[in-house]
Amino acid sequence: MFRTQSAIISPAEQAAEQFTGEKHLLQNYARAPIEIVRGEGCEVIDADGNRYLDMVAGIAVCALGHAHPAITEAIAKQAGTLVQASNLFHHEPAGTLANELAKLSGFERVFFCNSGTEANEAAIKLARKRAWRKGETDRVKIVSCDGSFHGRTMGALAATANPHYKEGFEPLPGGFAYTPFNDIAALESAIDDTTAAFLVEPVQGESGVKPADRAFLEAARRLCDRHGALLIFDEIQCGMGRLGTLFAFQTFGVRPDVVTLAKALANGLPIGAVLVDASAASALQPGDHGTTFGGSPVPCAAALAHLRVRATEDVDANVALVGGILTAGLEALHIEHPDKFGPVRGVGLLLGLPVLAPYEAKAIVERARTGEHLLLNAAGDNTLRFVPSLLLTEAQARDALARLARTIP
Repeated sequence: MFRTQSAIISPAEQAAEQFTGEKHLLQNYARAPIEIVRGEGCEVIDADGNRYLDMVAGIAVCALGHAHPAITEAIAKQAGTLVQASNLFHHEPAGTLANELAKLSGFERVFFCNSGTEANEAAIKLARKRAWRKGETDRVKIVSCDGSFHGRTMGALAATANPHYKEGFEPLPGGFAYTPFNDIAALESAIDDTTAAFLVEPVQGESGVKPADRAFLEAARRLCDRHGALLIFDEIQCGMGRLGTLFAFQTFGVRPDVVTLAKALANGLPIGAVLVDASAASALQPGDHGTTFGGSPVPCAAALAHLRVRATEDVDANVALVGGILTAGLEALHIEHPDKFGPVRGVGLLLGLPVLAPYEAKAIVERARTGEHLLLNAAGDNTLRFVPSLLLTEAQARDALARLARTIP
């Protein structure tokens, strides 16, 4: 039945019809009441023409900003040539991207999928299959850290130590264990001869931006070597240049056996990747694992364009410069308002500013958006998270700090 123009619309119906699709989208997201229609560099524009300085970047996804011309050109060109071929055949974009990632990382093999959680699922399966192929059928345990976030599919969720994400989804797959983050003594007890892999984020993002101690990661490397387990770095949020090096393991100087990537790899298109060292590369063989869309030509072309931009622009130097400005500015807010903010945490352009009770990070996010047209994100334990484009300018960084200061209650 069609509604006439004179029909009365309830407040709930008005809210549902305010934004495109809101009436029929599953309500599993608490979206802010704006509709983004366009992005330009480090800014986004809503349906009413308002411009926002974006310090979220699709949650650490748009590393080169919105609508970067090199990415746009690569997507358009590839979309007009070949969109999908399946993994039954070879195609150039995936092969070239695998070659580039192998060359830049030093890892032997690459598996492509569609997201970060899928990358972690593949890494978990690889670790267990590796042990099985060696006849070590009791080596099934996956160890991860308290406060971790590895994804929302069932295996990655089982590896996620935060109980909030698991509520109502049990029973989850078994064989997972957890250890305190940055606690070397506890890690020595957690990793043993039944451990298939230790899965760790070099910087925990979702829990409120908490970097690993280098000594903790070094201990993890030693313990995995001692017990024959794989060391897996989840670089889904902290990789692809966000810390000031292309890979997070380069920042910490500790080499894992496996690296998982996603988010920023294709600057906005869905893609995930698993980089595997030679010692584990034969664990997954034909029929062991797969994906229909993983490594499709268009996202691979976008990822290649991303890497080419990095080869011509000194993105890492900008991360160091602008990240330093943001870090200093956020630390100044902590010093000026010690009753409201804790010390800043993070590396490069993955930064967190803890908000102290009774103040709430989500309330500051709301005030920043409505009053200052500044887009921020609240994460973990009441923390403001800053994950802007890696091409954020000095002027934009100082502008963001000034806008944030004006929102302080």
